[in-house]
Amino acid sequence: MREATVCLREMACVMCINSSDIHMDKNANKNRNWRTRISYLLKNSTSPRKRYTKPTVDELDQWAQSLDKLLSSRYGTIAFQVFLKSEFCEENLEFWLACEDFQQLKSSNKLASRARSIYEEFIKCESPKEVNLDFYTRDAIEQSLHIPSLSCFLAAQTKVYGLMENNCYPRFLLSSLYSDLRTEARQRDRSLKAQ
Repeated sequence: MREATVCLREMACVMCINSSDIHMDKNANKNRNWRTRISYLLKNSTSPRKRYTKPTVDELDQWAQSLDKLLSSRYGTIAFQVFLKSEFCEENLEFWLACEDFQQLKSSNKLASRARSIYEEFIKCESPKEVNLDFYTRDAIEQSLHIPSLSCFLAAQTKVYGLMENNCYPRFLLSSLYSDLRTEARQRDRSLKAQ
């Protein structure tokens, strides 16, 4: 009986809320959610501990110039990662970043084990974070695993980069996340100029 009363009260409260209030509430939660994710990812990044400053309007304008410029910024990479996660396609960026790290390896022992790990995680059919690749690219990578080189993922990385550049990146620039980052940056600039 008590549960039914609580349920009726909640329904009454919901009916009192305007649809615009619900929409505003969802946006507030969404903004809080991406801010929390960006903060968390910056704090828990594998790079040496250093303080990341929020991007300025100029930096955000540079992000809009090219995907390269966005990915050259640690904050930009994290913001893009959060956006891709909301679009359920974060595996593309994770694969691209894994390939970037792979190309920095020096030890041939590490090269072989890391190549196998990347293959198992991103390339192999039905892998946990399988990226969208054609059969020929997938097969060429599988063949190169016998004697892996620093360039064994280059074709796949280029294709995934193209997918991000042509599909995800333009949507990121139109997203509320990017728009909110620009709004915050403009407000910070105004408050600094007012001081």
